[in-house]
Amino acid sequence: MVSAVAGNGVVDMSWRSLLSERTLLLNVTFQPLSIISVRRAVLLVLAEKAEMLNCSDEVLRSESLEIQVPLVVRLNSYVRAPFRNRAPLHRKALFARDFYLCQYCGERADCIDHVLPVSKGGRNTWENMVACCRPCNAAKADLLLENSRFKLRRVPYAPEPLAVAVAMKADVPLEWEYYLPAPLGLTVGS
Repeated sequence: MVSAVAGNGVVDMSWRSLLSERTLLLNVTFQPLSIISVRRAVLLVLAEKAEMLNCSDEVLRSESLEIQVPLVVRLNSYVRAPFRNRAPLHRKALFARDFYLCQYCGERADCIDHVLPVSKGGRNTWENMVACCRPCNAAKADLLLENSRFKLRRVPYAPEPLAVAVAMKADVPLEWEYYLPAPLGLTVGS
C-alpha cells in the first residue's frame, strides 16, 4: 500500500493505526475467542469466513472498496477454541482483578503482596499474589496470614485468559461488553 501525501508534504499514516486497532473475534456460537487486529478481521470478512456484527464510524477505503472498521466479528463456521488453562500474570491485570484496592484494608492499592511470602516458599502465581497498599505490605512483611492481623477480603484467583487480554487493553469498546461474559472480574481502572 502506498501512503497518501497531503498537499503540505505530510504523510498520512492514519490507515496504519486503523489496521492495527483491535477487534473482538467470536465463534459461530458467539463465544469470545480472541482479540485480533482490524486488518485480520477485514480479511476474514472479505473472504466470507466471518460476518461483521458491530463496526465503528471509521471507514477503510481502497480504489474499489469501502468497508467500515469492524469492532466485533463472528466466524461463519465453528472453530475449536484453543484451550489455554492459565492466563499470563501481569501487574496491570492483577491490579484490575483486585479493582485497584488493597485486599487487606480496602484502600487504594499501589503494590503487590505475596499471600504466602517468597521467603516461605510462595510462588508468583495468581492465587498467591494480591494488590495491596504500602502500609499493609510493610506491616505484613514476610508473615503468614495466620501469624498476622491481616485477613484477605477476597480469595485470589486466576482469571480467564481473555479477561486478562481485555484488562490489558486501555480502551475497551462498549460494543464488546454485550459479548463478554459478565463474571470476568476485570475492569480497566486508573
